[in-house]
Amino acid sequence: MKKMVDKPKLIRITTVPLSLEKLLEGQLEYMQKFYELTAISADEERLKALGRARGLNVFHVDMTRQITPYRDLKSLFKLYKYLKSSKPAIVHSHTPKAGIIGMLAAKLAGVPHRLHTVAGLPLLETKGIKRKILDSVEKITYSCATNVYPNSKGLRNIIIENGYTKDKKCKVLANGSSNGINTNYFNPDLFSEKTKSSFKRQMDINPQAFIFVFIGRLVSDKGINELVHAFSVLSKERKDIRLLLVGPTEEDLDPLENETNFEIADNPQIIAVGYQPDVRPYLAISDCLVFPSYREGFPNVVMQAGAMGLPSIVTDINGCNEIISNEINGLIIPVKDVKAIKESLKRILDDKLLFVKMKDNSRKMIVERYEQEIVWNAILEEYKRISENV
Repeated sequence: MKKMVDKPKLIRITTVPLSLEKLLEGQLEYMQKFYELTAISADEERLKALGRARGLNVFHVDMTRQITPYRDLKSLFKLYKYLKSSKPAIVHSHTPKAGIIGMLAAKLAGVPHRLHTVAGLPLLETKGIKRKILDSVEKITYSCATNVYPNSKGLRNIIIENGYTKDKKCKVLANGSSNGINTNYFNPDLFSEKTKSSFKRQMDINPQAFIFVFIGRLVSDKGINELVHAFSVLSKERKDIRLLLVGPTEEDLDPLENETNFEIADNPQIIAVGYQPDVRPYLAISDCLVFPSYREGFPNVVMQAGAMGLPSIVTDINGCNEIISNEINGLIIPVKDVKAIKESLKRILDDKLLFVKMKDNSRKMIVERYEQEIVWNAILEEYKRISENV
């Protein structure tokens, strides 16, 4: 009779459960086939609900997205004790606060493999003393990690250029992305013309309207102020266009300008629907994604839009400029440039041949490069590689 071999223990940590649910959707269940996995995050009630729904072992550690030294120390101590007793082979963290607490606790607990994925650097938009603090936090996180995984080539370059860690510790897996994209789920063929027409009627959208869509948090550093300003000017010239805004606001962290909020509320050609658990219907009725973010790691929404057959207008930032090839499957424009946004919107509307070409290329480019299992297998192979090189 064969002796059962225990699976090695794997810990995955994010600051909030939403990141486990959305940013790593499906990945934890996949890794559970090979590892005894525990997911750690804040918001105990939501975390436990996630565990029950996905069949995952979970452990709650209170974490915040702000700078909260006293609460952070309590979280660090709780996580340290848990890791010391559970003795995992690998601790893998995502998001800044989970990174610093997770990597420091794992190092103190003697965890042999301490991995941190970087999916963006919010600190790039900060200045002064806060920037210095966040720079230090980033350096501590990477120094405690044994391996650092930027999820785009551009982000890797930024990390090295800023001196956060050494070149040899940084590696981009597969073609980038933290989780890839499920192209069977994000598939335009799942939505019939009848379904799309019905959904447009429900939203009181003219069937002939050209729909630009933004999906994400409605905050300043996603370029929403510039996007709304540009669209507002264009909407006075073109009554056959709509701007669909899908996502929550964050008034406490990165609020929009008052003028932007007033325009969203008052312009009948702008439709804000708030957070939606399933964005596919909104992508299905739309014609083009507009994503003028200031900073990203490797934006899922650009992959999702592409998988649904939409070309994208994106800013020239890491991640975005790797998924999108200019004039092939979308347009790349400068950051924080209202004029460039307006001109790109107008170009999409006026240059029919270019639009059709980019639309035709969109889905196949995502399927070829970012199908989910390509990314999952790359992460799994990395786990095996580092475990063998003890």
